[in-house]
Amino acid sequence: MNEQNAGGARQRSVEIVVPVYNEAHVLAGSVGRLHAYLESSFPFPFTITVADNASTDATWQAALDLTQRLPHVHAVHLDAKGRGRALKHVWSRSEADVVAYMDVDLSTGLEGFLPLVAPLLSGHSDVAIGSRLHRQSAVQRGAKREFISRSYNLLLKAGLAALPHSRLRSSGGTPTSDAQCGFKAVRTEVFRALAPHIEDTAWFFDTELLVLAQRNRLRIHEVPVDWIDDPDSRVDIVRTALDDLKGMRRMFKQTITGRARIAAVPHRTRTTTPVLPAGAPATSAEHLEYAS
Repeated sequence: MNEQNAGGARQRSVEIVVPVYNEAHVLAGSVGRLHAYLESSFPFPFTITVADNASTDATWQAALDLTQRLPHVHAVHLDAKGRGRALKHVWSRSEADVVAYMDVDLSTGLEGFLPLVAPLLSGHSDVAIGSRLHRQSAVQRGAKREFISRSYNLLLKAGLAALPHSRLRSSGGTPTSDAQCGFKAVRTEVFRALAPHIEDTAWFFDTELLVLAQRNRLRIHEVPVDWIDDPDSRVDIVRTALDDLKGMRRMFKQTITGRARIAAVPHRTRTTTPVLPAGAPATSAEHLEYAS
């Protein structure tokens, strides 16, 4: 996946994972739209991986059909459910420099994808998240869903506030506003260091990743997004909230015992090899690179 541009410089690459469970009815249209957008507008090499979480409908066959029809599309099948399980499986094995994911309904505007991953490709940040609750975000959803979402995030923040040094903040120092938005990215080598310490295999996976990043002084970049609610969403918010409370209790124990600190997290160093998009000439401009 790591290609070279016309000037001979190695291009940074991105792998986007789309976790799915029984989404045969929307998979082809969503992945086709994502693929078309990236091919026309994204200036870096990319791969789209459909991660089937033990679907019981025709999702896996639809995913296989996409791999035959579209370049840069791959598919993996897992025998158990769980968004976190799918992301951990694919991200840990990725050859890309940056790994990302988005929900199959593409509720988040694709125009936000390059702003999401650019700080990671350039070396400025380690983790990037989209936020529906950022003051500059544009969100379309019903009053009930809005109330539930904001209440849930307040509950989550209250729980995290009890964890020493675990209040989630962006690279600008402001508190991150939406830990559960399905639009995130992380540098692959950073994720590999964090992955063995992430225990959740479902929805709390995102928050656990962010808390570990915060505890290990990694830079978190937040992007306001344009977001349209999917009326077909099957997330059980009550059960998710209860599971997340259990996750926060577990992370509290980890923080108290010091297990949230990870010695092998990569650190930033200086280099003179530029990060360049497709078609850009090589230069000697200095930028931030990473070394393990």
